[in-house]
Amino acid sequence: MTRKELAEKLEVDPTTLRNWEKNKPELIKLINAGLMLENQIEEMEKSLEQLKKMKEKADSGKLII
Repeated sequence: MTRKELAEKLEVDPTTLRNWEKNKPELIKLINAGLMLENQIEEMEKSLEQLKKMKEKADSGKLII
């Protein structure tokens, strides 16, 4: 993700983001950690949906292993 994209996601001006990077590096670390967690949650949700579909097929006898 570019700085511009990150600023848009956070709904701040890119200059504000640069100031945070310079003056508040811990804040940037927390933001990045939060974004990583968000990505992991999204991936887990996708996996859960796939598992639900597989279970439905298995329950209906349509799943071939």
